[in-house]
Amino acid sequence: MSVVIVIPARHASTRYPGKPLVELRGASGQARSLIRRSWDAAMSVPGIDRVIVATDDDRIRDHAEGFGAQVAMTSPDCRNGTERCAEAVAALATPPEIVVNLQGDAPLTPAWFVEDLVAGLRAAPKAQVATPVLRCTGRMRADLIDDRHAGRVGGTTAVFGHGGRALYFSKEVVPFVPDAIADDAPSPVFHHVGVYAYRPEALAEYATWPEGVLERLEGLEQLRFLERGRHMLCVEVEARGRQFWELNNPQDVSRLESMMSEMGME
Repeated sequence: MSVVIVIPARHASTRYPGKPLVELRGASGQARSLIRRSWDAAMSVPGIDRVIVATDDDRIRDHAEGFGAQVAMTSPDCRNGTERCAEAVAALATPPEIVVNLQGDAPLTPAWFVEDLVAGLRAAPKAQVATPVLRCTGRMRADLIDDRHAGRVGGTTAVFGHGGRALYFSKEVVPFVPDAIADDAPSPVFHHVGVYAYRPEALAEYATWPEGVLERLEGLEQLRFLERGRHMLCVEVEARGRQFWELNNPQDVSRLESMMSEMGME
């Protein structure tokens, strides 16, 4: 009943080349790379059997091995993090029960997000993939809208139906909300957290499919599962006072550093 976390990381990002090696300063002023902080987040999750950094870049490999990470070298032909996870897991001698994809641009991911995600997938035998969603406050929703108006690719939003089955994911802010929402009030918009839990057979199958139309348009790898009619579960998680954001653009560095400072993260 093993669980493996894979952190896919590539240097040649279209929007932010070299992103995994970008340094972020915490509350104490200590600088650590994005990939190191993502690895730290993965290592803090209880009940995980192994954490693997999956990359196709020697610079990331050397840096990750320097701070003690296990690294799997993967093909530069991998089109996204899910394909990179699939290749890394295929090389393991024994497949795990669940594979967690903790994307390398989400270092603020709390351990309980991953714990709740794994528990959610275990409790839903029909689901092949699970991913966490976080209900936005009015302020979080406004930040997402501001990013879109400014032409920045900010967070992703999720829409799901009865039982948490995913209906759609978008870089637009969906669903449409006609009324104003107070900054600290809950909204019907859910921020998709960049983490996935897969059953190994679903992960292996994903890598055999061509890129989907919606996946290409939105730039969202998880849409390939939905386009193929696969059951994907959205697991609502609680922030518990923690702030969450992903590093998508260079402008997000100061935002993440400010959040780490406010939360006292070193």
